[in-house]
Amino acid sequence: MKLNAWIMGALAACLGGNALAQALTEVTFGTNWLAQGEHGGYYQALADGTYEKYGLKVTIVPGGPRASNRMLMTVGKLDFYMGGSMIQAFSAVEKSIPTVVVAAHFQKDPQVLMSHPGQGLDTFESLKTSTDILLSKDAAATFFQWMKAEHGFQDEQMKPFGFNPAPFIANRRAVQQGYVTSEPLTIEKAAGFRPNVFLLADHGFSTYSTTVETRREVVEKNSDLVQRFVDASTIGWYNYLYGDNAKAKEFIKRDNPEMTDELLAYSHAKMKEYGIVDSGDAQTLGIGAMTDARMKDFFDKMVKAGLFKPDLDYRKAYTLQFVNKGVGLSLRK
Repeated sequence: MKLNAWIMGALAACLGGNALAQALTEVTFGTNWLAQGEHGGYYQALADGTYEKYGLKVTIVPGGPRASNRMLMTVGKLDFYMGGSMIQAFSAVEKSIPTVVVAAHFQKDPQVLMSHPGQGLDTFESLKTSTDILLSKDAAATFFQWMKAEHGFQDEQMKPFGFNPAPFIANRRAVQQGYVTSEPLTIEKAAGFRPNVFLLADHGFSTYSTTVETRREVVEKNSDLVQRFVDASTIGWYNYLYGDNAKAKEFIKRDNPEMTDELLAYSHAKMKEYGIVDSGDAQTLGIGAMTDARMKDFFDKMVKAGLFKPDLDYRKAYTLQFVNKGVGLSLRK
């Protein structure tokens, strides 16, 4: 009798475990580039089981030069997408694409300009004296338009950037775009000097970055799923910044074998140093925070820069429904 009871108990436990596994909701999350430290919070939530605690079985789909993850999310092949700046989200409204930003895990865009030290280019204002500002086509069409409208830069200063640091290293009067979490280290290792680094966010480029986007129908029909994904991702970011992130870094290297421990450590340190994730409103409202005032400020700047018409209903680009709840604040160390 006791043996039969043990067998029945074991069977029930087994079936219960299967039921639990089946209860997890499968979710796909597409990033906008190859796996890297700047995606750390999402990999942390995957690695330490946070997503599972929220009833989610998350698959991270890395982006890259040949990936079309934004389009895949738009047509329903992915559930969520990691956006860049709010310029993309405003553009979606302009084009009547029914997507919406539900969280912003970077309070500051990590975009920087770099210059050689000791060449008269040691302040952001002095960059206007350089005639060789190396920018990609996307940069020229977006944040450089703001630099012209807000700070008086000129088109004649732009030179094409092919994502090769050699021209910048060779030309001491050149200025190059990059991300605060990676390119300064690349320059230091390749050229043996530390470049001046100017974070555009600290000079008024007030967009949110590393956003979580989904389709409007998902928000309307499955708001609980959205809330769970946002909350779990937010907790992932706290644990990645302030906890043991070794397993998350291993997951990142698994998805991107070219990623190094040195760069992962560097990006982690710079995200904390510059307050990329946890600063501003996130200090009181929680990581992922967004506000109407901040959105209006950035939209007005983009209108001034000529990127959008002032009558665009930019508020359709985002919702505050899932953020500003203080989730994870107790995890900050």
